[in-house]
Amino acid sequence: MAKNKFNKNWLHDHLNDPYVKLAQKEGYRARAAYKLSEIDQQDHLIKAGMTIIDLGSTPGSWSQYARNRLVELRRNPSPENAGKPDGCIIAIDLLPMEPIADVHFIQGDFREDEGLKALEAALPADANGKVDLVLSDMAPNLSGVGVADSARMALLAELALEFAKGHLKPDGALIIKCFHGSGYSQIVETFKGVFKTVLARKPKASRDKSSETFLLGRYLK
Repeated sequence: MAKNKFNKNWLHDHLNDPYVKLAQKEGYRARAAYKLSEIDQQDHLIKAGMTIIDLGSTPGSWSQYARNRLVELRRNPSPENAGKPDGCIIAIDLLPMEPIADVHFIQGDFREDEGLKALEAALPADANGKVDLVLSDMAPNLSGVGVADSARMALLAELALEFAKGHLKPDGALIIKCFHGSGYSQIVETFKGVFKTVLARKPKASRDKSSETFLLGRYLK
């Protein structure tokens, strides 16, 4: 009974969520697009000409936002490139993802050689294997057991950080999702060991009830 009540409450909140309605209106696959949008507007993350990697991209709203932003930022528009992004977006996920125009999607695991090679092969020739921005909205399947969930979240943060260390340009940035609670302060300290600037962000689009926080690292040490 309690579970049914919880599901009904969640459904009611979801259907009445202004960001859900906005996502439907503007063609985004998930309300998460507005979390990245707020952070990008605050911190000026996305710039023309960037190479961007979206880890754990499905269903694709972060890739959608990044693509739309790179279209807006296009330098020297011409009839040939009108409506095209000024930059490169590569998305990777274990799960399938519906195609997004101008986004190169790889269904695979960036932790495995096969997925990593496919990702590196998709990088622009002039990138020299390095990227400007790594996005990660990845989250584990939550069990409700705090310690276990924190450990899973910390592992995903560590994986994104390891990937970023190996692939970011010196002035690049990484943004990940994490949760306040056990292990959060350790993730922050780990970030501080890698980046010169570390910032926590809680966008308005992130639900008040959620302990979700986004951690932004910039400029490799």
